[in-house]
Amino acid sequence: MTSFVPACFFPLPLSLCSTHIQVVSFDNQPFSRTSCGTEGFQNAKKGTAIAAQTAAMAAAVKARGKGVLHVRVMVKGLGPGRKAAIKGLTMGGLEIISITDNTPVPHNGCRPRKARRV
Repeated sequence: MTSFVPACFFPLPLSLCSTHIQVVSFDNQPFSRTSCGTEGFQNAKKGTAIAAQTAAMAAAVKARGKGVLHVRVMVKGLGPGRKAAIKGLTMGGLEIISITDNTPVPHNGCRPRKARRV
């Protein structure tokens, strides 16, 4: 008979500048954390999809070393590495149970930035 281990959470705050990944247990105890900067990406390269995928793979390898196999992913933000970070977690050997989009939506709060003219 195997013992039941609750799934860990992967909150993924994705900004336009970088991606920070933290492995959190079901009772909010952090296992490990990584980001695009700790994986060697600098300046504008931290905001790319490749950087998010690399950071996610590194976080998955760290989580596998601690015995985590099944995870729940909570995505927050509209960065370019949304799909790439999730793909990196699966490439790192983790099985994703659920994906939750936790992006904050303004209900006509602050005035948006002016539109870029290119």
